[in-house]
Parts: sequence; C-alpha cells; structure tokens
Amino acid sequence: MKPVNTPEAAARLARTIVSDIALYNKEKIREGIKNDNIFELLAEEIRDGEKLYLSRVAPEILESTNFYNKAIVDILIKRSADIESDIW
Repeated sequence: MKPVNTPEAAARLARTIVSDIALYNKEKIREGIKNDNIFELLAEEIRDGEKLYLSRVAPEILESTNFYNKAIVDILIKRSADIESDIW
C-alpha cells in the first residue's frame, strides 16, 4: 500500500481513524468524559488507531505534523462538549 504523503491526506486519515473509534465506542466516550478518564477507557483503541496511522503515513509528514493527536481532541473531546462533566 502506498504511504500517505501529503498533509491533507494524513489529516483526513487521522480524522477517519478517530471517527471510527468514536463510532464504535460511544458509551466509553460518554463515560470517559463524565468521569474524566476517557484516555484510560480508550487507551487500547487510541493506541491501535495510532499504530495504523503511523504505519500508513510517510515519515516526512509524521516529523512535521501532529494530525492524529489533533483528531483525538477534535473528535473525541470537542464533539462531546454536551456531556455533563466536571472537566468543563
């Protein structure tokens, strides 16, 4: 498989991977935001997603960007702002 070698494609891949994590783990996300332990609850899923991302993106893109972590914040955290939590 050809590596992702543009920043736009890498950002899109990161968002797709994290969107899949969000889609299949809605209850864990809700519980994690509510109890301020989302990263512990989703540690395996986040780690597996990151492995996939790192395996697909060209090294020169990885060196100069942080799209995967940005997608985690944008998709798992910011989209969950409506969940009642002490962290907001």
